[in-house]
Amino acid sequence: MNGSGSMVGVGGLLAAAMFSAVLGAARAEAFTNDEIFNYQGPDRDKVLEEGARREGSVVLYSTMIVNQVQRPIAEAFHKKYPFIDIKYWRGDNGEILAKIDAEVQANALVADVVEGSGVGGVGGGGAQVAAPFISKYSAVLPANYIAPDRTWITTRLRYIALGYNTRSIAAADAPKTYQDLADPRWKGKMAWAVGSAESGALVTVTALRAAWGDAKTEDWLAKLAPQQVAPLAISNRAVVDRMIAGEYAIGIGISAHHPIISASEGAPVTSVLLDPVPALSTAVQVLKGAKHPYAAMLLADFLLSPEVQTMFQKAEYFPSNPEVQPAEMLKPIVPRNAGVPEIAITPQMLLTDTPKSAAMFQKYFR
Repeated sequence: MNGSGSMVGVGGLLAAAMFSAVLGAARAEAFTNDEIFNYQGPDRDKVLEEGARREGSVVLYSTMIVNQVQRPIAEAFHKKYPFIDIKYWRGDNGEILAKIDAEVQANALVADVVEGSGVGGVGGGGAQVAAPFISKYSAVLPANYIAPDRTWITTRLRYIALGYNTRSIAAADAPKTYQDLADPRWKGKMAWAVGSAESGALVTVTALRAAWGDAKTEDWLAKLAPQQVAPLAISNRAVVDRMIAGEYAIGIGISAHHPIISASEGAPVTSVLLDPVPALSTAVQVLKGAKHPYAAMLLADFLLSPEVQTMFQKAEYFPSNPEVQPAEMLKPIVPRNAGVPEIAITPQMLLTDTPKSAAMFQKYFR
């Protein structure tokens, strides 16, 4: 009898456990994407993991360099969540936005998560495709690293600066302000990238418009126009390479860390932070129509975690999580460390302000 009673007891427990699991699964499956993206219950991690197990995969579109950091992050994510198959695709911000826009228009969204500095919150012919969400790390980040509508959260930062060839220009003679670039001695010796909203000419104009207003920025452009600044349809990293080769003495609107990294390897180049320093937010977003919303949230959290932020640090990016400091050699070019004011350039600003910046630029540089 005791044996029979024991069997009944175990069977009852198993039945109860199975019922609880089914009930929990039914509850989780009843969640909308919006509820998943903003769920803050005490069982949040459990709910997300259980949902992600059922989904089995997640898709990331990012601007991260594949071999340098994107593949290692994907491998680390899969190691932590072996039940999730992570797929990723790399493109620049314009390519990512165009790809998402095409998917939305075709009602065939593939991406679940986006990480980039110019994606913003719109797509599909103007329809909002990025969803408001809350990360488990939202509370540790500065308020200005999170969109007011919560459609993006900063994962890493990039600072824009002036670069110059140290063989061509002595430190004492190097430009220290934007106004110094109008000095006739720099005529024909400067270059900047064109064609990208997040580097070179356009990000510089966008930042100055935000800091100075349109009138002062346009006056600066008018004074700079006679300087014959070379418009290069290349990346800002490639502008630095051209400076190192001695083709140009000065690069405007380059990533501040590129010359520092090259200088550590013996290249004759360095950076100068001009007031204000454009500070670009590279951000993570989850998409409204994501087919894998649970896994998307686990991935968004992962990108903001100290583990991945440390990977950013080691890859010589600037982490957004204040618990993880930049690499030692890059600390001097963090504006707050250098005592130089910065101007935040958010993903939404890049989308909304770039067209006017481009029109203003083209008025003086054709």
